[in-house]
Amino acid sequence: MPRRWLAAAGTIACVAALAGCSSHKTLYQWESYQSQVYEYFKGESPKEAQIEELERDLQKIKAANGAVPPGYHAQLGLLYSSLGRDDQMVQQFQTEKALFPESATYMDFLLKNAKKEGKQ
Repeated sequence: MPRRWLAAAGTIACVAALAGCSSHKTLYQWESYQSQVYEYFKGESPKEAQIEELERDLQKIKAANGAVPPGYHAQLGLLYSSLGRDDQMVQQFQTEKALFPESATYMDFLLKNAKKEGKQ
């Protein structure tokens, strides 16, 4: 009997451990962010399409009460900047700074350069 009880306890422990893994929630909801950054650097995908995809994913993340990963709003800002949509660029950089204060120096650098180039 003790062996059966031990085997049953082991099985229950394994099932409980696997069930715990399946309910694991990640800190950030990435959606297509990583693939969009890849597309950005490849330069083959239209920037408008990248913005649409990221904005659509942003709505999904917000609807699920999720958190955007670091760099998400900065990427959107860079895309908006490349299309001359300066107000949206500034808004995205400011949002990135608010969500991730450690990015403030870099976001300020990008904003300063945009001013120099007459984009702001």
